[in-house]
Amino acid sequence: MNAGLRNYAIVTAAYWGFTLSDGALRMLVLLHFHQLGYSPFTLALLFLLYEAMGVVANLVGGWLATRYGIARMLAVGLSTQIAGFLLLSALSPTWTAVMSVGWVVLAQGICGVAKDLTKTASKSAIKLTADDARAGSAQLFKWVAFFTGSKNAMKGVGFFLGGLLLQAVGFQAALWILAAMLALVLGGVLGFVPRLMGKSRASKSARELFAKNRGINGLAAARVALFGARDVWFVVGVPVFLYASGWSFTQVGAFLAAWTIGYGAVQAFAPAVVRRSRDGLSTEVPAARLWSGLLAVVPMGLAALVALQVDHLAWVVVAGLSLFGVAFAVNSSVHSYLVLAYAGSEKAAEDVGFYYAANALGRFFGTLMSGLLYQWGGLLAALVGSAVLLVICWAVTLALPVRREHPLSGAASPLPAPHDPLVESSALHPQPVSTTARTQEPG
Repeated sequence: MNAGLRNYAIVTAAYWGFTLSDGALRMLVLLHFHQLGYSPFTLALLFLLYEAMGVVANLVGGWLATRYGIARMLAVGLSTQIAGFLLLSALSPTWTAVMSVGWVVLAQGICGVAKDLTKTASKSAIKLTADDARAGSAQLFKWVAFFTGSKNAMKGVGFFLGGLLLQAVGFQAALWILAAMLALVLGGVLGFVPRLMGKSRASKSARELFAKNRGINGLAAARVALFGARDVWFVVGVPVFLYASGWSFTQVGAFLAAWTIGYGAVQAFAPAVVRRSRDGLSTEVPAARLWSGLLAVVPMGLAALVALQVDHLAWVVVAGLSLFGVAFAVNSSVHSYLVLAYAGSEKAAEDVGFYYAANALGRFFGTLMSGLLYQWGGLLAALVGSAVLLVICWAVTLALPVRREHPLSGAASPLPAPHDPLVESSALHPQPVSTTARTQEPG
């Protein structure tokens, strides 16, 4: 096994462990506080700082990963998550509602920082390991798809684990178990991830940090709408709706786990669904446009069925969410590939951090609106909000470039000639940076 593939496997395994705990945490907090009688809007508030801190953590995390290396940022992210779990476990049932909400919001904010520091470092590592392994655009797409799909499958297992632990051992003991598991993952990162992996010259000013090419800017805008459209009905609406329909904690957690695992499996197989091009963009960008349009149709149709109050509505919602998950998974996988296709090699962590800051902004907006819309108009209002955001996402993808921009001028450069035998390996690396150069201390 070459060094690139080895590092890819290590980082992926570390992120699996983190994602398992993160999925469990979301289900623990949501179901525990819903059981205590908190309103849908208050439940959404518990997650707002978690999502808001993700915007900052992604931007800063990308810069820090470039400046100090991916291994250090993985370690910081895991340590921060452990601290957040221990802080949350100190919550006392004797506190007032205001004190409890404030404490949970603070702990969730710390976990939000942890999540996005870890995510930015992990996904940046894919670009670097693909460079090390001399992988072409087709292999990069497969690596991104497997990483993203398997991560979401693990998050689904986390949803089930969170519901199970809450029912079996209670809120506080569940958090201690998750913190101990993450401590083992942290030990693996410190022992096996190369210390200087991904270290390079970081941007020296905010202007330089935000100077992204048109492709990344467009993807970031689409990502805000895409993830807002998912979370506007998924975060609060679906779990509360199913629980109100008579489902138990374990049943709700099991369904969301199955949905997320299936969603991850579709993501992993996205390269088989999307026709590949030699240049890495000319068919992939149209695919992003097509699948975002198809996705927008799902909440529109489901909203109509909810408005009609059809029989067995809970199972209709389950079926609709399953269909939504298939189309959403392909969209997400294509977007995750395109950001690395548009990104440069030298500052991949900064480009990825910027993109996932937009992702976090979409989750923040979706989470806020999920509580507001569900409390105002139930699941129907949340579905209408999702449909509106998906139409915006589709409109933004129409402006995505199908040519790479020159890394210095920002001008679009022509696609590589079809007969060029090096196109597969060079398409993503207009200015290749050697492994040696990336791992040296900046001059």
